Amino acid sequence: MTIQAHIASLEKKHGALEEELQSVLASPSADDREIAEIKRRKLRLKDELQRLKASTRH
Repeated sequence: MTIQAHIASLEKKHGALEEELQSVLASPSADDREIAEIKRRKLRLKDELQRLKASTRH
């Protein structure tokens, strides 16, 4: 898998997590732990995306 393909895959996963987060937040019985876990996963993906994008600029 090329770096660009990996970046695209991570961006897709990040978008899916955003949709999942919005769905959970819209639920009246939203679980704070579940929300926090989704946010952590999104942040990990975002950090990896930034790292990969920075490495392709050099």
